[in-house]
Amino acid sequence: METKSKKNTLRFIPSVNEILNKSSVQGLLSKFPRTVVLKSIRKTLENIRKEIQEGVYLPASSKEANEDTIVGRITDQVTEDSQPSLRKVINATGIIVHTNLGRAPLSSKVLKNLCDIAEGYCDLEYDLKKGERGSRYQHVEKILTELTGAESAVVVNNNAAAVLVALGTLANSREVIISRGELIEIGGAFRLPDVMKQSGCILKEVGTTNRTRISDYQEAISPETALLFTAHTSNYRILGFTEEVSLDELVALGRQNEMPVMKDLGSGNFVDLSPFGLKDEPTVPVTIAKGPDVVTFSGDKLLGGPQAGVILGKKKYLDLIKKNPLLRALRVDKFTVAALEATLQEYLDETTAISDIPVLRMLSEPYDEIKKKAAGLLRRLTKISPDAYQISLEDGFSQAGGGALPLQQIPTRLITLIPGFCSVAELDKRLRRFQPPIITRIKQDKIIIDVRTVFTSELPMIAEALKKLT
Repeated sequence: METKSKKNTLRFIPSVNEILNKSSVQGLLSKFPRTVVLKSIRKTLENIRKEIQEGVYLPASSKEANEDTIVGRITDQVTEDSQPSLRKVINATGIIVHTNLGRAPLSSKVLKNLCDIAEGYCDLEYDLKKGERGSRYQHVEKILTELTGAESAVVVNNNAAAVLVALGTLANSREVIISRGELIEIGGAFRLPDVMKQSGCILKEVGTTNRTRISDYQEAISPETALLFTAHTSNYRILGFTEEVSLDELVALGRQNEMPVMKDLGSGNFVDLSPFGLKDEPTVPVTIAKGPDVVTFSGDKLLGGPQAGVILGKKKYLDLIKKNPLLRALRVDKFTVAALEATLQEYLDETTAISDIPVLRMLSEPYDEIKKKAAGLLRRLTKISPDAYQISLEDGFSQAGGGALPLQQIPTRLITLIPGFCSVAELDKRLRRFQPPIITRIKQDKIIIDVRTVFTSELPMIAEALKKLT
């Protein structure tokens, strides 16, 4: 666009006051704060000026039509700017415990308990029986010990914190022996050796990446050793020529040397998942029964609760951890306590837990049910113009996610889309900008919708979004 032509085009841009006098913008001012509307107007007008300079924006044929187009963009901008940064999304990726999407969704019973706690005051640190100050941990300790068989329990804000405070309490400035093959890295380049270093303990690796024997631990024990440590490699597997030390062996070695044994379980699974074809994920109760002195795991992975780090074990060691000053910095708030307690109560009836806790329901839902779900969404999509999308049904695999069950491929049914009006990347972008945002996958230049992680109530929302975006 020539410079003179650009100047003429720039004259089509109305002033801020002209925009404010439009009846539709007056309507925005009745719904949104004036500062938000003004900010959105200025941002939109500035973007249009840049687009004109770059030759992207072409004004409508009349001033009035041009202003209507601009007001439409301002309305969209105000709506976007007024949205919370943290918002609900639809997870159509097929990754059940999706770390980037908030991990475990909570059950309806948990949500109700959260609302009850949030709308008023609660007995977070008040003993109703004694009428005096209480402990926030008392609300979850009893049910944790009941469900797992552990002697004592305490909860912190995530599993890395649980490992940090446990090691810092039991092995500060002393050696902790661990197999080289268990020095895991979790999301965000967060490494177990770094957590151990921060705790103040001295890391002592034994064995090799693929083979570690009980004799390696035995030979490494010295007067400076405080703890034997083992971590569940929940987010990867070493296959082939391998050997690892069982928890039973390590506990026996600890007893022989009067030395505590600590197990990091990672995902915190409470239910035997093998009937659903999901293997190699130990449960917390079975792990506690093997006799380790301290066990740590996450609350928002396979447990299906809020973000939390749970520490279970022998009372004499948990009592020491509870006295660590760091515990106050890592403590959980009333919402975590409320959500975790309500989640744990679901496990008092395992059948109910599997049907009510979203993570367990998604993991265990049979392929035939997923197939029906996908067919239902497909029926809704066929009502959209046939020129809009190339739509097909395909078999595929979902994932547990959250660093759990890394080798498990969970059979699922996929809806694949190729848009006829824009690129696949552009459709993915538009879906992410929709309200609520819809998060999908792209594979082989197709949009992939895995309905295993889509709630039934969300299926109409996906269909409506795909219709509106054509």
